[in-house]
Amino acid sequence: MRQSKLFTKTRKEAPADEISKNAQLLIRGGFINKEMAGVYSYLPLGLKVFKKIENIIREEMNAIGGQEIVLSSLQEKETWEPTDQWNDENIDVWFKTKLKNETELGLAVTHEAAITKMLKNFLQSYRDLPQYVYQFQTKFRNEIRAKSGIMRCREFVMKDLYSFDIDEKAHLEFYEKSKKAYKTIFERVGIGHLTYLTFASGGMFSPFSHEFQTLTSAGEDTIYVDESKGIAINKEVNNDEVLAKLGVKKEDLVEHRAVEVGNIFTLGTRFSDALDLKYQTEEGEKKSVFMGSYGIGPGRVMGTVVEVLSDDKGIIWPEAIAPFRVHLLSLGEDEAIIAEANKVYETLVKNKVEVLFDDRIGMSAGEKFADADLLGMPLRAVVSQRSIKELGIELKKRTEEKGQVVSLDELLKMLETKA
Repeated sequence: MRQSKLFTKTRKEAPADEISKNAQLLIRGGFINKEMAGVYSYLPLGLKVFKKIENIIREEMNAIGGQEIVLSSLQEKETWEPTDQWNDENIDVWFKTKLKNETELGLAVTHEAAITKMLKNFLQSYRDLPQYVYQFQTKFRNEIRAKSGIMRCREFVMKDLYSFDIDEKAHLEFYEKSKKAYKTIFERVGIGHLTYLTFASGGMFSPFSHEFQTLTSAGEDTIYVDESKGIAINKEVNNDEVLAKLGVKKEDLVEHRAVEVGNIFTLGTRFSDALDLKYQTEEGEKKSVFMGSYGIGPGRVMGTVVEVLSDDKGIIWPEAIAPFRVHLLSLGEDEAIIAEANKVYETLVKNKVEVLFDDRIGMSAGEKFADADLLGMPLRAVVSQRSIKELGIELKKRTEEKGQVVSLDELLKMLETKA
């Protein structure tokens, strides 16, 4: 991509009403556009990051047996009445609307009831189990406050997986697989070292659910971490009984602010009982399907990465999710510099290296360096009078203060080694 042709431009300032660091940096860099409080559009650079996070999640869900679907956002109230979730006293974040014939509908806040209802068409026997289905789907939640940028939105994409098993034993086997898959996801996107599996309230079907909490001062949650054991506990369940059950001492816990980037729940038979999703056992008995729910928001993960992996100059993207691996800068308007920069760009493209080429005319070196730091690609490659004189390209990692001059062949070998 030539930066002169990029759909967006960088900005020196974010909107005055935007207080979250992730949204400020993403808006200034042209990754997202704020439409209204809690609602953001993804622009070309931001969508590339989003899709890379989505694909990492997809690969890990497929690896544990998930099958991808997409359910509708429009939901009938009859789907949610059996579980009493249409009632605003129980779920107070519905966006509700009506068809022209006055039929009441809702924009889905989640999909447990909807997927349970649908499975009745395809699941009759124990031979049809287990089933693990997931989607990347837009959710709508009428949040009272939306002040955390893309970490808390009124319209957002959620990866939600639902598991359907014959009993609790089979469910727990998959539940453990999902824990490992989630850990792998957060390691791959670059925040595994800051993310803890956290014990939280499990509701009526399980003593605990599990959240994946990333340490950040911008987080809305308080967790307590036993760093030696790698155990974290949400504030809501931090009591003597829970500590005893987990074998943790109160004096070993350190308080942190954190943001929830994923969660896994045991649902039991709540939804299958309410919506009559049963299967026939080998002996001919009818039993309710045992269920679980597993969520990650790719946008929330993206916002969290920006919160915890940025500095005073801008974003620092991990290589796995960066929009481009290399940000190539052409400094100066001398014909020799322009020709050499174009040669480097075309060579990188030919070798299938993801590269953003700052070929803009009339920009100072300082402006280009500032934009490169703001946008946060892992590597910055510069073609200038100095680099031409030294017969190479000035190469610097985003996290380094100083770089080195390398030849084009050396650059290609370095990129090939890291691929």
